[in-house]
Amino acid sequence: MKAVQLIEIGKDLENSEIPKPEPKDDEVLIQIKAAGICHSDVHYRNGVSSVGFLPITLGHEVAGIIEKIGSNVTDYHIGDRVCVNYMITCGKCFYCVSGSEQFCKHGKMIGKDVNGGYEEFLAVPTRGIYKIPDSVSFEHASVMMCSTATSLHALRKTRFQPGERIAIFGLGGLGISALQLAKAFGALELYAIDIDPVKLQKAKDLGAIPINAKENDPVQKIMELTNSEGVDVALELIGLKLTLDQGVRVLARFGRLGMVGITKEPFAINSYEAICREKEIIGCSDHLLSELPFLFKLAEQGKLDLSDVVTKTVPLDAEAINKVHHQLMEFKSDFRTVIKP
Repeated sequence: MKAVQLIEIGKDLENSEIPKPEPKDDEVLIQIKAAGICHSDVHYRNGVSSVGFLPITLGHEVAGIIEKIGSNVTDYHIGDRVCVNYMITCGKCFYCVSGSEQFCKHGKMIGKDVNGGYEEFLAVPTRGIYKIPDSVSFEHASVMMCSTATSLHALRKTRFQPGERIAIFGLGGLGISALQLAKAFGALELYAIDIDPVKLQKAKDLGAIPINAKENDPVQKIMELTNSEGVDVALELIGLKLTLDQGVRVLARFGRLGMVGITKEPFAINSYEAICREKEIIGCSDHLLSELPFLFKLAEQGKLDLSDVVTKTVPLDAEAINKVHHQLMEFKSDFRTVIKP
């Protein structure tokens, strides 16, 4: 089968022909219909985050149709439309049974530790799949498995409440998802920070107050708009030292910063300000299986419109995918691009 693989760290991906996987007893074989391209994929190709082996097929946002089922599978059938949770977990260790399976002691991530979605077929255990409602497309379901689910988890980790102010740094797939979710949860005010005028206009259309970081100091602007109070929650979705610092500084008393974007660069914190205002900095890792049903209910009810997130599709081809990767590295990409094999 065809795959687009990472052959060497720091290099462009290449087209490959690899064996079609065969599902094990507790697995299903999925014909991939949509695979999202995430900024994390760029981190893997550049060595910011490590992969399990080379060559490897990247891609952890996957949706498709079940083509074949293992001998022990009873809850799913050939032809089912499903999406894939990107963590393959054991379901037995302390973290799995306590509902924090993203830290599974035996966990493996598709597109990082095992082959992922930049290929035609994928075999995965049934513990990590979820049936897609008829009203949700493959393209939208695929990105919900990472950008939207991760945004939901970040909002929950930061204990975001109705009537609170929130600042969202970065308006990619995660940012637009986080904006819609925060609005659905009853945000008092939404501040959307980016440097792309098109993305800022989309945020404004969705009810946010846009702040162009090229034209304004986001901290100064937010403090001005909130009468020097700041925001209750800030989500940093980019992974830059600058925006992490800004995220801390815009927080009000008892404010919480959710760190979602990945970077190797450390950033300094003014401990006096953080202590005296009792600010919190919270790491937000991945998402939970238990969060997915709620997420799809929001999509079914129209409170989560992924047409504002999936703005481009490309074929399963190295040249097309590499082009998107280069745009992501330059922070010039669309909201979310999806591969359609």
